[in-house]
Amino acid sequence: MDALLSIVKTINGYLSDYILIILLLGTGIFFSVKTKFVQIRCFGEGMRKVFGKISLNGGKQEGGLSSFQALTTAIAAQVGTGNIVGASGAILTGGPGAIFWMWIIAFFSMATIYAEAVLAQKTRVVKEDGSVAGGPVYYIMKAFPNGFGKFLSTFFAVAIILALGFMGSMVQSNSIGETCNTAFGIPTWAIGLIIAIVAAIIFLGGVQRIASVTEKLVPIMAVLYLLGGLALLICRIQYIPETFGMIFKYAFAPQAIIGGGFGYALKTAISQGAKRGLFSNEAGMGSTPHAHALANVEHPHDQGVVAMMGVFIDTFVVLNMTALIVISTLYAGNGILAQGATDGISKSNMVQLAFSGVFGSTIGNAFVAICLLFFAFSTILSWNFFGKLNVDYLFGKTGVKIYSVIAILFIFAGSLLSNDLVWELADMFNQLMVIPNSIAMFALAGVVVKVFNDRPNKK
Repeated sequence: MDALLSIVKTINGYLSDYILIILLLGTGIFFSVKTKFVQIRCFGEGMRKVFGKISLNGGKQEGGLSSFQALTTAIAAQVGTGNIVGASGAILTGGPGAIFWMWIIAFFSMATIYAEAVLAQKTRVVKEDGSVAGGPVYYIMKAFPNGFGKFLSTFFAVAIILALGFMGSMVQSNSIGETCNTAFGIPTWAIGLIIAIVAAIIFLGGVQRIASVTEKLVPIMAVLYLLGGLALLICRIQYIPETFGMIFKYAFAPQAIIGGGFGYALKTAISQGAKRGLFSNEAGMGSTPHAHALANVEHPHDQGVVAMMGVFIDTFVVLNMTALIVISTLYAGNGILAQGATDGISKSNMVQLAFSGVFGSTIGNAFVAICLLFFAFSTILSWNFFGKLNVDYLFGKTGVKIYSVIAILFIFAGSLLSNDLVWELADMFNQLMVIPNSIAMFALAGVVVKVFNDRPNKK
């Protein structure tokens, strides 16, 4: 495992430090310019479409999902361990300034995910049984209806099956197991077994059951976490100005807190922000378009602006809460990490340490464990579904049954393996997904621009 971890880290270093930053920022900036900054021009429209029609019971659709069900299924994938463990890891490795770069990535990523959702809507297909399917494999083939397109779509499908269906689910169950073990003393394998069994029951119900669970679970889990975080921030209110000051200061001078030379430290802060930003909001990765393709909307633009709200909620609301919690308690006010003391501190326990420092270890550990359980479990549901769609694309219904069994085994195995190896493997396949997805998006930029220009109620 140590040898494999070293190899995967080397691959991830090149992907996240160079290829990922160029593709993520490049794609986001490109579509921001092409759509005249849709994330600003249509932000209010997106908010109205999401919160003006919010419902915790969208009901069963004739085919596909309601727009809100599609959004919550997408947010379930976005809001997971990346918002708690991932954000903490970015801060621990890249310093508080990594959060600034997450903000930058997220701002441009709102345009990226708009484009992904629009393309998913434009290329979705209705099968003979009335079910709807869509996602990057379909718009990749639209962009390149030849052997190259077949290669790219197959590469993407294999990468997402490994990244989300297998490795990604291991990350989620691993994090649930560790936090519940810390909070309640339950063996990680027991937690893994319970999660695998419950997930299997929901998987059997298909997309409608998954959507029914996520449309109720996502709003509840977000409100629970935000209320707890707000209570902590009220207790640490005097350190909030210093917290924001550290985010901006260490975004451009990270060497002062993470060590090393200026160039190395800045690269680390930016790459951590980009890598964890991707893992958190998933824009450009090609995962959430699977959910947005299923939305029953009148115009592709409608789901595009709804998709933007998923990135906004994920990064600027939930992930920001984690950042403020961690930095205001562990860094600000001469916190333990500001002094360079990292013994016993890892990305998995930083938020628990923060809550424990304010509310005591019993309440703090239990609260974070419960929140992470909701976050990570909802992500497992959505990621398994996204992987299933791509298995169906490659192998048909027979492959889906085999995939479901293997996925459940991976969920259980995640609670047993090394945390670092699980995260690095998930990162590698996540980042590989970006490459074919981005190529197809650039090729179909004209389609996105036409949808934007022909949008209803244009002002």
